[in-house]
Amino acid sequence: METTVSTDDFFASVATKSDSGALRGDYTHADKNYVVAQNWAAYTPEQHALWRRLYERQAKLIPGRACDVFIDSVKALDVSQGIPQFDRTTEALHQATGWQLVAVPGLVPDQTFFEHLANRRFPVTVWLREEHEFDYIVEPDVFHDFFGHVPLLFNPIFAEHLQEYGKGGLKALKLDGLAFLARLYWYTIEFGLIQSPEGLRIYGAGILSSGGEVEYCLRSPQPNRIPFQVERVMRTLYKIDSYQESYFVIRDFQQLFDDTAPDFTALYERLKVQDALPANTLLPGEQNLPVA
Repeated sequence: METTVSTDDFFASVATKSDSGALRGDYTHADKNYVVAQNWAAYTPEQHALWRRLYERQAKLIPGRACDVFIDSVKALDVSQGIPQFDRTTEALHQATGWQLVAVPGLVPDQTFFEHLANRRFPVTVWLREEHEFDYIVEPDVFHDFFGHVPLLFNPIFAEHLQEYGKGGLKALKLDGLAFLARLYWYTIEFGLIQSPEGLRIYGAGILSSGGEVEYCLRSPQPNRIPFQVERVMRTLYKIDSYQESYFVIRDFQQLFDDTAPDFTALYERLKVQDALPANTLLPGEQNLPVA
């Protein structure tokens, strides 16, 4: 592919998204939608081996902790032996929910990200972390994006919610509501918990691709576990360099879809005149769900 997109403005804004103020991916051959070829044949045996170790660790952690639909989808994907080929997954995913995977160099501009989601395209980073980043990585890599996010795209309700989130993101850009919508994404799609008959379970990709937070979010007495409420979530700041101090819990994916379906225009205006809440806030009278 030939480069057809100017990345100057995007790279000028990445200091808040990356410790070094620069992004890891190779954007040289990105098209106007920041899509690149996966070039699966270029992955080395060492990278596939690192993927297998990451997969094995998470596969041992998620039983009894991840929600059932995630566990079932991970098993069906059968990508334990190496970095998956996106086009093969896309075939099954498109049949299930009409989504497709697109390869990207790494983080992409907000508008590009929302446009992909709004059109049922999920961006998956092509590069894999290095050995010294096994336990912690600053930017999302292919393991986080694929293992953490892709399995839930096979669930029709969640897949529909994510498309609507993308549409909502395009609206938020025009309404100066992006900071509030980012908090919603963080506390649901990345770090969300869900009720189940057996107790709290995980559906957030940031937790499911983490070695330590899988256990911490369900067992530690330290964080809050608060029933999900849209405005409350959008008021709440979050931490990017530590485990979360609060988690928000949905009843099911239908609640997530229904509660985020209304137009947020009036809500954004209301939030703009309210103080943001620190990440560890528990409001008076607010329920803090018990440790699992």
